[in-house]
Amino acid sequence: MDYLPLFHKLTQKKCLVVGGGSIATRKVRLLLDAHASISVIATQLTEELLELVSAHKIQYLNREFAAGDTRSFYLVISASDALATNTLVSTDAQQNNIPVNVVDQPELCSFIFPAIIDRSPITIGISSGGVAPVLARLLRAKLETLLPHRLGNLAALAAKFRQTVKDHFSNAEQRRIFWEQTFNGPIADLSYQGLHDKAEIALEKHLSQSKDQPAKGKVYLVGGGPGDPELLTLKALRILQQADIVVYDRLVSEEVLNLARRDADRIYVGKQRSEHSLAQEDINTLLSKLAKQGKRVVRLKGGDPFMFGRGGEEIETLIDENIAFEVVPGITAASGCASYSGIPLTHRDHAQSCLFVTGHLKDNTVNLDWDHLAKPNQTIVIYMGLMGLRQISEKLIERGLAASTPIALVQKGTTAEHRVIISDLLNIADKVDILKPKPPTLIIIGSVVSLHNKLNWAD
Repeated sequence: MDYLPLFHKLTQKKCLVVGGGSIATRKVRLLLDAHASISVIATQLTEELLELVSAHKIQYLNREFAAGDTRSFYLVISASDALATNTLVSTDAQQNNIPVNVVDQPELCSFIFPAIIDRSPITIGISSGGVAPVLARLLRAKLETLLPHRLGNLAALAAKFRQTVKDHFSNAEQRRIFWEQTFNGPIADLSYQGLHDKAEIALEKHLSQSKDQPAKGKVYLVGGGPGDPELLTLKALRILQQADIVVYDRLVSEEVLNLARRDADRIYVGKQRSEHSLAQEDINTLLSKLAKQGKRVVRLKGGDPFMFGRGGEEIETLIDENIAFEVVPGITAASGCASYSGIPLTHRDHAQSCLFVTGHLKDNTVNLDWDHLAKPNQTIVIYMGLMGLRQISEKLIERGLAASTPIALVQKGTTAEHRVIISDLLNIADKVDILKPKPPTLIIIGSVVSLHNKLNWAD
């Protein structure tokens, strides 16, 4: 993050604008909206600025900028056409530790203006760090269409009842849940419609019916998908943003994890081959313990919770402990990795069935039903099979699957590090030894792999 977003309270603060053209005029408008006390230094002013001077809304110094002019100001903006002037303003302000913005010259700025969405008291700033202001404005335009016009009314309603709600509930967790219900339900709809009195009555009723008692904990088993954050379901995103605690493993991408609520606690329980941060039994106990503390716990798993994710074991413990839970499916690695690699798992001319198996080594061997796997006209998808890849290929050839059968190994599918290694059963292990792909990886075996070069849309 190149710039830290901050919101400054400028009410009655002395702010300086250098320049009197159209750009300076726009900056003055912004400062007026923020109730600042504004001075303008310029030799000429636009008609709008002249009217503001006449109305005593801004002060005007009819001269060139000089060194030392920034000293008495809280914030400075330079919108001059002259590079020398802009440079002098920037140097002078920064020497005096005063925040300065030079329009369209980020190298001279100590702060930059975002594209602003104003739903006062809700304000949203969008910034590209000064490198793509047009893109920031386009994003603002898109967000403007998504946000209710009367969003500020809802914030004002919350402000009116903030202390009352604080007095009603004895802890912050209950208050947060109350406000989440308020902002996502019929009370918000009434406020968006401009029905302020009805919204107030509904909020008062909702509050009177809300008891001051410890929140009930709940566990959500959420599928985080194969890695690309855009493949996360809408429901998974909503629950992630309401979680008190996120319990996650190494298969969850950082981009997906960063979509969780900012102040949610994070607990890593990752597993990597024989190295376990926590044993499965301990993870089960942890989920139960956190829920009993009244927490909303998200057990975030890569792919889908019920596809080699041991989600079934975790909810068995929750059932035994009488703890509420919910399962949110995710796109499993097989589907995501195959789709991003241009490999259909089934195809009328290649495979009429698909088998999902785990190739996890136990006692240094891979124990699978090789006769069942070594059949024609089907696709085999193997999770966690990288370490046992040589055994897998040898066993399948021994049981009659052609040595020339196409095979793909997909590294970190759907992410920026997505990589596909194509070979055949006979040569894949040697090729992998040379290329050394990084886990997590997925193995796809079958005639459908031959379609990769033709259908590989992602590359």
